[in-house]
Amino acid sequence: MREVRDFGEDTVYFVSYAKLPADISATYVHEVVGVGFLINTKTGIIEDVMVTLISDLVKDFLAYLMIGHNIEEGVDEIIEKVEARFFGQSQKAVVVAIKGVYRRYLQWKETNDKQ
Repeated sequence: MREVRDFGEDTVYFVSYAKLPADISATYVHEVVGVGFLINTKTGIIEDVMVTLISDLVKDFLAYLMIGHNIEEGVDEIIEKVEARFFGQSQKAVVVAIKGVYRRYLQWKETNDKQ
């Protein structure tokens, strides 16, 4: 039986997708890149990150750049890190997906702050 992590009631998962360039290897597996953030909605801290690219090294590196960031401060700092340190051909798609995750978080927050 698989052991399941305890995420806590305040942890919510947000995901967004963006189209990958046609000429990279990841496109043969996925037509899009998915970026997901596990966010503690009480603190705004990104606790974990999922990226649907092929290389585990890339997935780990991108997670390293994003985990611990406070989403309440926006995603400009994350995007700056990605643009400065990740020069894969999927960079633009990853940035678009990050912005999409942030929009989804803001929508969730607006809906849940009213309740």
